[in-house]
Amino acid sequence: MAAAPVDPGPGSSPSPSPAVSPPDLHAMPMVALNYSLRRRLSLYLNPRAAAAADWTTLAEALGCEYLEIRRLEARPDPTAALLEDWQCRCPGGATVGRLLDLLRRLGRDDVLLDLSGSVEEDCRKYLQKKQEEADQPLQVPAVDSSVPRTSELMGITTRDDPYGNRAEMFDAFICYCQKDLQFVQEMIRELEQTEFKLKLCVFDRDVLPGTCVWSISGELIERRCRRMVVVISDDYLESDECDFQTKFALSLSPGARLKRLIPVKCKTMKNEFPSILRFITICDYTNPCTKKWFWTRLAKSLMLP
Repeated sequence: MAAAPVDPGPGSSPSPSPAVSPPDLHAMPMVALNYSLRRRLSLYLNPRAAAAADWTTLAEALGCEYLEIRRLEARPDPTAALLEDWQCRCPGGATVGRLLDLLRRLGRDDVLLDLSGSVEEDCRKYLQKKQEEADQPLQVPAVDSSVPRTSELMGITTRDDPYGNRAEMFDAFICYCQKDLQFVQEMIRELEQTEFKLKLCVFDRDVLPGTCVWSISGELIERRCRRMVVVISDDYLESDECDFQTKFALSLSPGARLKRLIPVKCKTMKNEFPSILRFITICDYTNPCTKKWFWTRLAKSLMLP
């Protein structure tokens, strides 16, 4: 006959709580790693060293080709840019565990030794935040203002994370009117589908419908795109949307000091060239003498850090 369980007395110590299992790093997306940890990783991998694997070795292990590595080389923080690019190209396969496996295979045990504790801590915080969000009661948001909140500007492009964990980034925002869309399609072929492998933000292709055009344009130009290409034609001069986007980009870089805005003349014009862009050097697609250099010049401008 089985003995009845003994009820511990009031002075007995409680049973120890079960140990919390460590997070599964191979199921953990890269967005779990915070900025400070990524910065420390960059301090290890950015310096080019003959004796240790650097960011270029990691890029090759992630499947990057030579020209992709050259493009990343122009970035101020190539390691951070590499990780962002990996997250966009392989959203399901870009995991913390995969990154640690590659660092281990490349012999960077010094990085693993220094960062392993911080990695696990970041992953625990990420899981805790996700759990807290899942436990929140479902509420209908109040309608109080037409000013978009930050969360409303997530999930605005076709490859955005709908939960706001990762924003899609671009090399350049393309400002154009509908009548110049054929030229923009040629631009896509020449800059994205060739050795340049640039990533362009084309409104009709990349932006999801349903949000204020002006809010989306401002978010993409200021926060998501490193440059802006302005496709100039007579039809451009009639577009209120193009006028807003151009003036907004110029306000972010007065006097074109940051080289953010690149005018491109795509057609012969009957009207005068826009006065607000006359002080910026242009790429002229209509000049037969320089047309053979056109796409290379434009690509090199967009690849500048």
